[in-house]
Amino acid sequence: MKVTVEFWYLVGLLLGFLGVVFTFGKLLLGEIEKRLDQRFETIDKANKDSSTHWDERFSALLEQNRREAEGWKTIEKDFLRFQAELPLQYVRRDDYVRNQTVIEAKIDSIALKIENVQLKGLQQ
Repeated sequence: MKVTVEFWYLVGLLLGFLGVVFTFGKLLLGEIEKRLDQRFETIDKANKDSSTHWDERFSALLEQNRREAEGWKTIEKDFLRFQAELPLQYVRRDDYVRNQTVIEAKIDSIALKIENVQLKGLQQ
């Protein structure tokens, strides 16, 4: 049995087969590209969400830091005011003892003078 196939018929079958393979390859690559685009889009969305989350977190931390700085400034002002008022309201122990000693010495001298006046009055 002898099979004869014309050359152009064989070329036509080969071209048809290559056309089908090319078409399927093109469809397959199109689907792969579409899936890659979806994955990149999902990754971009996740990155944007993550970026938004971190931006909000950093903003909150910066706001908290600013409030703490204001609190420290308030504490510093109160402390400086306290330091300015402290000498007006506080007497050191040494100063108090010295002043008390001076007052007691003056009272003793007045008592001595009164006693002397009384003794002179009794002698006359």
